[in-house]
Amino acid sequence: MKHYLSIADLAPQELQRLLNLAVELKEEWKRGGNPPLLKGKTLAMVFQKPSLRTRVSFDMAMIHLGGQALYLSPFEIQLGKRESVPDVARVISRYTDAIMARVFAHSDILALAKYSRVPVINGLSDYNHPCQGLADLLTIVENKGAALQGKKLTFIGDGNNVATSLLFGACKLGMDFAIVGPPGYNLPSDVWELGQRFAAESGSQLLATDDLAPAVAGSDVIYTDVWASMGQEEEAQERARIFAPYQVNRELLAQAHDDVIVMHCLPAHRGYEITDEVADGPHSVLWDQAENRMHAQKAILVDLLVEEQS
Repeated sequence: MKHYLSIADLAPQELQRLLNLAVELKEEWKRGGNPPLLKGKTLAMVFQKPSLRTRVSFDMAMIHLGGQALYLSPFEIQLGKRESVPDVARVISRYTDAIMARVFAHSDILALAKYSRVPVINGLSDYNHPCQGLADLLTIVENKGAALQGKKLTFIGDGNNVATSLLFGACKLGMDFAIVGPPGYNLPSDVWELGQRFAAESGSQLLATDDLAPAVAGSDVIYTDVWASMGQEEEAQERARIFAPYQVNRELLAQAHDDVIVMHCLPAHRGYEITDEVADGPHSVLWDQAENRMHAQKAILVDLLVEEQS
């Protein structure tokens, strides 16, 4: 069974093929709409965490492709509490053609995939966020060209699940990757080691530091995210104090390339990790990035549900 759980699972050519497919589907949609490639298909959307972009983008992706999506709220399933994750996978996969799950623990994604009879898509877990990562790479390609070898992506902030997917994606495509943030908030060692392996294969240069200057210098892409993710609300005040020097603002952008683009996976806490001036400024691609969730996920859905039949 083929799933979409992590960008780390994809060979570079598979990742590039997904990006090419996303570009084609987006261009097709802009020309007047996508053909009903998923006619008669249903996607179950299992949510432990709420999300504006994940729900709407997957729902609209299915509609645009002729299929339909079924939203299952945190209260309806109570994944792993009211019913075990394997049993949920066994049941839902007999009703639908694919499952997208947005969860807390990555182990729940792995269990869904293990016991499902249909493809499982990781809509977010505490380990990584591969749907966001693919949309981000699509946005970078649109702004920096398809040849990403030697381009530099700098992530500023917490070494979280989004940073993990960006590390994997950048290294698979030959982009240089830097992550900068306060000591103690680095990417997990196993994630960084995997990134180093991918970088050695593609020629990417990696940097992990708490010093903004070398990380931002020469950046083609600057990316930031909230300082406290869902589930870390009790740490928000302390994190705001610790991460304050790492705000993405006009002064920081002046240290990067003149044509640097600024990215944020949203929702943004304006005035904290990013200023209004930057989020709404000429370097921002936040809204294209948000739209591209839909187009990137169309590519994932078509790849999982159509390609083998074509």
